Amino acid sequence: MSLRPLGIAPFLPASAERVARFLSVRHRTVALTAHLRPEDTVVQSMPDASPTKWHLAHTTWFFEQFVLGRARDYVSPNPEWHYLFNSYYQSVGPMHARPRRGMLTRPTLDEVMAYRRRVDDAVAARLEAGDDDALPMLVELGIQHEQQHQELLLTDIKHAFAQNPLEPAAIPDAPRSLSMAAPALRFVPFEEAVVRVGFEGDGFHFDNEGPRHRTYRQAGSLANRPVTNAEYRAFVLDGGYDQPALWLSDGWATVQSEGWRRPLYWDEALETEFTLQGRREIDPHAPVCHVSYFEADAFARWAGARLPTEVEWETMAEDLPVQGNLQETGALHPRATSFDTPLGLMYGDVWEWTMSPYVSYPGFRPLDGSLGEYNGKFMNGQWVLRGGSCATPADHVRATYRNFFPPHARWQFSGIRLGNDR
Repeated sequence: MSLRPLGIAPFLPASAERVARFLSVRHRTVALTAHLRPEDTVVQSMPDASPTKWHLAHTTWFFEQFVLGRARDYVSPNPEWHYLFNSYYQSVGPMHARPRRGMLTRPTLDEVMAYRRRVDDAVAARLEAGDDDALPMLVELGIQHEQQHQELLLTDIKHAFAQNPLEPAAIPDAPRSLSMAAPALRFVPFEEAVVRVGFEGDGFHFDNEGPRHRTYRQAGSLANRPVTNAEYRAFVLDGGYDQPALWLSDGWATVQSEGWRRPLYWDEALETEFTLQGRREIDPHAPVCHVSYFEADAFARWAGARLPTEVEWETMAEDLPVQGNLQETGALHPRATSFDTPLGLMYGDVWEWTMSPYVSYPGFRPLDGSLGEYNGKFMNGQWVLRGGSCATPADHVRATYRNFFPPHARWQFSGIRLGNDR
């Protein structure tokens, strides 16, 4: 398999540092489940979400399939699990239907955790041996994949717990921040220009972030912060969900068929929201979250603005540090900030919808072999989000990172940053 597309720096850390990074990320995933009980880990609340136990097993399958499986003498002690925990890699074999992952009561959680420990030990031993030049790059891809599933694990269990009338807390000990006033909304202008976007240089990047290329950016402006709960509440109270002229056709059809009247997890009174810490009062100054692309687009039209393009977002963020309310803060929920700089904080809190469809860049080449199924085959009917969220690890996101979801999706920590043509 060619290693070109993985984008790993040629100067990799020593084997001990590689092992430490691998185990740290793997242990972090388990730590995020510390307050869950075995019964919690098998629930699948909707077809788009997966049980916690499946996330724990699938990320392990990824390392077993693409790292340990490289050795000709490797024999899996549970080959039947490959069918259960393959996600969408058709080229390596069939898989259990995604909407039925909640039916997998076996293997048990204890067996899955033993599976994780066995694979962790085996991958660490392979890294320490240093006898396969491709291994560090493949392990790094697996680490980045695991970090994506850390966020999915959190959003999926949040959705599952929200269906329980008891509304339990998945992360009851997460710190709460004091409410503070958000900076006044203003727009930061940028000039028209031929710009360069996409990843270039050393370090990890996914194949869909490149190649770096030239493109045209029309003059416009970008808001200095995400839309707040108070601003979105004004949209709701103004009848935003009752005005078809604000909505894309498919969005209006979805609003009618799904009965949307407010963001996911808000109560009817627009006073409280369900969080990973249980139900609590809505902070009016915090970024609104759990809105779909359809809702973000309708709000922007109501506000006399639009969503930014991903080119606008990336070129405005590329020189800014990755800092903000990311997974490491432990809040695991968007929170208000008084960071009153020209563009505020471009990372963390909520993934920000752009008006850009998820398509390939000029000259895009997917990974060779089975790993080519990772990103490229999803470049259809999805929209790009940028910036990371309160559940995204800080060392996982960057200005060129392209997240993507279908326009109706809203169980992720997705929010809104406005753009404008003036």
